[in-house]
Amino acid sequence: MSEVSLTLIQTFYLVARHGSYSAASRELNITYQSAANHVRRLEQIIQARLVESEQGAKRIVLTPRGRSLYNLLHPELDIMLERLSLIVERDRSLVRIGLPQAIFYYLASPVLKEFRDQFPDAEIIAYERDTVLAELVKNGSLDVCVSERYFGDPVVPQRLLGTYGLSLVYPASWGKEPRPEEVPDWARARPFVAHEPGQTLRNIALDFLNHNGVDLAPAIATSGSSSVMRCVEEGLGFAILPSWCIDPDDDRLRSVTLDQLQRVKVYFGEAQYLERNIYVMALFDIFRKQLAANPHFMS
Repeated sequence: MSEVSLTLIQTFYLVARHGSYSAASRELNITYQSAANHVRRLEQIIQARLVESEQGAKRIVLTPRGRSLYNLLHPELDIMLERLSLIVERDRSLVRIGLPQAIFYYLASPVLKEFRDQFPDAEIIAYERDTVLAELVKNGSLDVCVSERYFGDPVVPQRLLGTYGLSLVYPASWGKEPRPEEVPDWARARPFVAHEPGQTLRNIALDFLNHNGVDLAPAIATSGSSSVMRCVEEGLGFAILPSWCIDPDDDRLRSVTLDQLQRVKVYFGEAQYLERNIYVMALFDIFRKQLAANPHFMS
């Protein structure tokens, strides 16, 4: 049997994914006939028909063998091609990092500044995400992530950066602070501004506030802590936020430290194949150092 080349596999994969030779040829920047020839050559090598297409038809149909091969390739081929492109473009020095919006907004600036001082020619692309970071690293869309979730996935190894505490924050016009143990009862008749469903901080807050048969539903839910804080500043409700989000000198707000709540862990994760990458190692060291210098974090 002749050797199967990556070119033939990639062409078949794109023809199958797009359902046409023309779409695959445009993506690969080759001619329609070249795309068709690649598929025919692959069929000759494996001695099986993969694609059916009628004369003049714009769409192709996969044979059972073609569907089976496509299902074997998807999504692993996408991941492999993404990683190959990173290797080819390594001289471009690109690092893609995903992290929750609050960590980017409140904590990332000194990290990125120090990283840029070390690697002035490197480009950083930051994606503000929370709930899909592991999947984005696994499918090749991200190189590293900072997350409040532990994935437990060997493909995305994680290291603990530190832990932080949470505080109640509310408009100063609401009056004096409740004692920490009084907060769930205090909150019962007040509007709660929360993170969107699925986020770690939302889950911790609701577990704390909903007790003794109380079922407190958020009045407003947003994607990140800076948006939650903005709602509180505008008097729309109270929130439970990372203590490092809250400015003690902001006279519009009052806050109560909630030491009885579990501390939130922050993890650094990376694509397994980049574990020894110079940029990844530097980002981990800088994040760890910067968070250790923050009085709200414990290592």
